[in-house]
Amino acid sequence: MRLMGIDFGDARVGIALSDPLGIMAQGYETLDNDGTDSLFYKIQSIIKEKEVTTIVIGLPKNMDNSEGFRADATKEFAQKLKSFTDAKIEFCDERLTTVSAHGMLSEMNVRGKKRKGAVDTLSAALILETYMRKNGF
Repeated sequence: MRLMGIDFGDARVGIALSDPLGIMAQGYETLDNDGTDSLFYKIQSIIKEKEVTTIVIGLPKNMDNSEGFRADATKEFAQKLKSFTDAKIEFCDERLTTVSAHGMLSEMNVRGKKRKGAVDTLSAALILETYMRKNGF
C-alpha cells in the first residue's frame, strides 16, 4: 500500500510518495502543468508504476477555514484525475505547507531554479506527511 501526495498548482504539480509500508513520506517529482491531459497521463504512470492505492491532494483553504477559487480549481483537478485512476482520492488541508516548504529550503540555502521545483515537491511531502500523521499511519 503506497500513498501519493499532490500539491496542485497552475504551473507545477508536486508529487510525493510514501514508502511501500506507508510509514514515511518523501518528495518524488515536480511535474509541469501545461494544461493538457499529458499531466494526468504522467500521474497515472506513476500511480501504476508505484502501485499507489490512495492519493492525497492538498486542499488550499483560507485561514478562516473557508474555501476560495483555488480550492475549486483543486477539486476540478481531482475530479478529472478520477477518470485516470481507480485509486482512492482524499483531500488534506494544506494551509501553510508552501510557507513551511520555503522556510525549510531557506534553512538549507536552496536558491534559484533548484528552489522553484523543490518547493512543490516538498509541499507535496508535507501534505502527505500531515495526512499520514492524522490518519494513524
